[in-house]
Amino acid sequence: IKALEQLYALGALNDRGELTKLGRRMAEFPLDPQLSKMIIAAETYGVVSEIITIASMLSVNSAVFYRPKEKATQADVAHKNFFSPLGDHITLLSVFNQWQDSGFSNNWCFENFVQFRSMQHARNIRDQLEALLERVEIAQSSDSNNLVGIAKAVTAGFFYHTARLSKGGSYNTIKNSMTVQIHPSSSLHESAPKWVIYHELVFTTKEFMRQIIEIQPEWLVEIAPHFYKPKEILDGLDGQASQRRMPR
Repeated sequence: IKALEQLYALGALNDRGELTKLGRRMAEFPLDPQLSKMIIAAETYGVVSEIITIASMLSVNSAVFYRPKEKATQADVAHKNFFSPLGDHITLLSVFNQWQDSGFSNNWCFENFVQFRSMQHARNIRDQLEALLERVEIAQSSDSNNLVGIAKAVTAGFFYHTARLSKGGSYNTIKNSMTVQIHPSSSLHESAPKWVIYHELVFTTKEFMRQIIEIQPEWLVEIAPHFYKPKEILDGLDGQASQRRMPR
């Protein structure tokens, strides 16, 4: 039932449980529906190239970096050089673009403690997604400086996965009020943004959000007004949210 609810919330199903035109477009991609919706939404923001890269990197997920025990410090420094203050999706985009600039070099991966096999897998997925764009009637576009557009496209696919910082330093998911934490490997682990969207939850000693990006709460009402009501989101703001570093 939850999967059907998500498909309905994403606009892939209508009230009768039938595939919509958007749902048929989403089904063309061999991806989770949320990633498919993210790619289709990217056309609105002119960041299709960036989003198919992010989608391909999310598909190999936690297998991008490695950290050998004997070189843990060097690996940590190398990985932090990729970190973006806006979140892990931008970090993954940066890793792929820099690898591409190196000519898809195996040696570059070795020097930066990045899994070459994972990157090859991500490149293959990206090539498949790029080939599907024409069939789904999505025009190619690219704007690597439009970080807000990239974050909004992610929001369009993953608004279901929103969490808000609570007073104790943990996070509460918006719809089911679960207590979750930012995964220690995240680029946002030490910055504690007020509102985030996560790619997935993983449970070890606690429930961790993995692959997260900072968002503005107003975007939820803008992008998913059928799912989030202004009162639900905006009434809880403490007056500081609109002063965050990320523009609207």
